[in-house]
Amino acid sequence: MSAPIAPAVTTMALPGSVTVDLAGRTALVTGAAGGIGRACALRLAAAGARVRAVDRTADGLEALAEQATGLPGTVAPQLLDLTDLDAAERAAAGTDILVNNAGLQLVRPIEEFPPDVFHTVLTVMLEAPFRLIRGALPHMYGQGWGRIVNISSVHGLRASAYKSAYVAAKHGLEGLSKTAALEGASHGVTSNCVNPGYVRTPLVERQIADQAAAHGIPPERVVTDVLLKDSALKRLIEPEDVAEAVLYLCSPPSSFITGASLTMDGGWTAH
Repeated sequence: MSAPIAPAVTTMALPGSVTVDLAGRTALVTGAAGGIGRACALRLAAAGARVRAVDRTADGLEALAEQATGLPGTVAPQLLDLTDLDAAERAAAGTDILVNNAGLQLVRPIEEFPPDVFHTVLTVMLEAPFRLIRGALPHMYGQGWGRIVNISSVHGLRASAYKSAYVAAKHGLEGLSKTAALEGASHGVTSNCVNPGYVRTPLVERQIADQAAAHGIPPERVVTDVLLKDSALKRLIEPEDVAEAVLYLCSPPSSFITGASLTMDGGWTAH
């Protein structure tokens, strides 16, 4: 009879959350100044990780670091413009956990979509994650352990009108994540996507006005008639819920999960 498996060592958890010990691990979270990135940075620090919280502006980063005071881990703010791809790759060196979260959105019909914005969206949301993964893998491979978590979207699995750049980037991120999973499997590195529906973030709040103009409806109808039209659960997801999924994918029980897309879409893709 085989010996029983010892339970994982646990550390501080936020109310209502699972406990995972990431003491000694270094994590990099992009787009960490607000929304999902901020929640992920705090949750990983609560689990004991040393978090490099990167964003292109200082807005929100200092407040994030202050909010992390007293947690078992630390949060170190770092300015990084992901359109500087060489800098992005360098920034990922030495990380054990990489959370590709940064994103941007513009809602326009294809014939009106500015080509320069399309290029920027693909750079920040697809090419930069590739360079960040490329920069992180040598260290992960060297130690035989690593966790790559890509914040994708239900739009990585389904398309919506007027979001050509965002949908293209998220579909590409899904493929990149699966390729990293196949290549990293023999090195102890997992790569997965988390696919939320609409999360209560500034990015989504800004979309409401854009969607109202694109569809010709009042802003108050956007959430019910557009954003959550295909969702069985008629509410926005909280950033902290996404952060818990990210943490789970870094935990010992998730070690056999790789190349997966973890949907948090309120039943959207069940249709």
